[in-house]
Amino acid sequence: MGKRSEEREHFDHYEKLIRERIDSLRKEEGISETALSESLGNSRSYINNITSGKSLPSMIEFLKICDYYDITPAEFFDEGNKHPLEIKELMLDAYQLDKHDLTIVLNMARRLCEYAKKFK
Repeated sequence: MGKRSEEREHFDHYEKLIRERIDSLRKEEGISETALSESLGNSRSYINNITSGKSLPSMIEFLKICDYYDITPAEFFDEGNKHPLEIKELMLDAYQLDKHDLTIVLNMARRLCEYAKKFK
């Protein structure tokens, strides 16, 4: 595969990721495409144009979307993090725990992960 072809494949991957992540975050929040578009100060069809593949957000608009969901661009692009809003909330709560309580939460999370693996 040529360099241009590899680059295009790379770009296609991130374009798809941007569209899917915006749609996923929107659905998690239970907000319509129209309402999200208007909350960001754009036309009613703005988010639909992104999720349907007609356009991509500009850098400024992308940062507005991250700001709307209170996540960083790194959290947005973290493909291993399927639920960035909940993970961020969990982390903010975890910062307030002492070491003993944090260890309890960590052990509970590990047990839940083991339990989930058994049923996949």
